[in-house]
Amino acid sequence: MPRTGTGPDFIEALARGLEVITAFQASQPVLSLTEVASATGLARPTARRILLTLTELGYVRPAEGGFALTPRVLELGVAYVRSMGLWDVARPHMERLVAHTNESCSIAQLDGSDIVYVARVAVPKIVSLAVQIGTRFPAAATSLGKVQLAALTPAELDRVLAEPSRSGLVPRRTLDPAERDAELREVRARGWALTDEELTLGIRSVAAPLRDGSGRVIAGINVNTHAAETGIDHLLEHHLPMLLQVAGDISGDFARLETVPHITRPA
Repeated sequence: MPRTGTGPDFIEALARGLEVITAFQASQPVLSLTEVASATGLARPTARRILLTLTELGYVRPAEGGFALTPRVLELGVAYVRSMGLWDVARPHMERLVAHTNESCSIAQLDGSDIVYVARVAVPKIVSLAVQIGTRFPAAATSLGKVQLAALTPAELDRVLAEPSRSGLVPRRTLDPAERDAELREVRARGWALTDEELTLGIRSVAAPLRDGSGRVIAGINVNTHAAETGIDHLLEHHLPMLLQVAGDISGDFARLETVPHITRPA
């Protein structure tokens, strides 16, 4: 069903347009009008008008069998990352970490009960999950999610985890609330999180929090490895110290960026 708002300022047409954009998935890059209407719960005439509007704006193009997104959609996500300045700050540190570990490094942020990847420097390895900017996974089953969930108050944690995941992936391991809270207390105390094939087979990772100038956790950064190639001991003894150093460097740079006055140039 299309999203509906509760306030008088809710713009239903905008919400419907975003629903149409998010109906496209990697497994279905081309959708017919009927498929778009079915995926969004919109009437066919409404779905058609939205698709034609998005086509005129350059976000959708006609394709054989229906419609497909265009690269312009990336501007929506890139605008968010650029607005924070996080990518510009993090990129050189991430590249240095990848060069020393020969493993992929990612940054993700919480979005409800999921994490969403907002920055990534990858190495060409075969893994069981494809990750790119915008990919989302259930936060509680990932190291990137755990370092952020651990920073929440109990009330915030309950509210966040009450939201249904939109990732479409069911984790291999799910903790009951008592086990989850105990694990998050441990993550909070030591300052990093480890996951060992909890999300899916073959994925082992360690993550640390990224903080703003006030000390608030704003994201997580991880080193992701293949479980068959990298043992837990090597991950913790070799990769983790470098990851913690990089997380501290990025947090420090981001805090300094926040202190720089932003000058508004006249039009």
